[in-house]
Amino acid sequence: MRVDGMSAIVTGGASGLGAATARKLHAQGARVVIADVNVEAGESVAKELGQRAIFQRTDVADAAAVEAAVNAATAQAPLGVLANCAGIAIAEKALGREGPHSLERFANVIRVNLIGTFNATRLAAAAMKGNQPNADGERGVVICTASVAAFEGQVGQVAYSASKGDVVAMLLPFAREFASFGVRVCAIAPGIFDTPMLAGLPEAARLSLGQQVPFPSRLGRPEEYAELAAHIVANPMLNGEVIRLDGAIRMAPR
Repeated sequence: MRVDGMSAIVTGGASGLGAATARKLHAQGARVVIADVNVEAGESVAKELGQRAIFQRTDVADAAAVEAAVNAATAQAPLGVLANCAGIAIAEKALGREGPHSLERFANVIRVNLIGTFNATRLAAAAMKGNQPNADGERGVVICTASVAAFEGQVGQVAYSASKGDVVAMLLPFAREFASFGVRVCAIAPGIFDTPMLAGLPEAARLSLGQQVPFPSRLGRPEEYAELAAHIVANPMLNGEVIRLDGAIRMAPR
């Protein structure tokens, strides 16, 4: 599907994977809504992109906030793409030195990563359903962000792995249901990427993480995620699939 002349919503579009995806879709001609809770960073990306880009403060787990982002997108052009890039991660053992895992922190990760993805997907798909189909019958594309942690969660990743594993589990039911009106749904499962989640680590630690990747032995670049997202949008046979983007890494227990 071509995105020029259509609008796209990128949740988490103010930084990392989301910002790279927003830039890529914008370069291809889409009108991009950067949906994020970080106002300063989101407005900065929108200003950088210029025309055809706006920032919309959006808590992805809030129905009214996502509805506002969808309305902002459809006011410009038919909504053709949703890229679910918003997410958070914590490191906490189920049974740590201070006792059992915080239920509040676990629930918050589920709220943003899983409920946020579900919320944005259901509302965007409802808008896409009303689009005029292209020659292949397509009306829209949804991209979700999973993680290798969905398959090889490490010690201390119980909340994050649970949230991403559930994103993977939702994918096929979404794709099968939305097939009836020409909306495709895929997910990307990144490995270790150079995003704000790793920005606070010392350079030596970041280098060590990159060296764990078989090839290329480095951290993934957000632009590489964006390239795959753009290909998913362009390739009509990609549907209901989780694509690992990880340099062949398989995560160790720790």
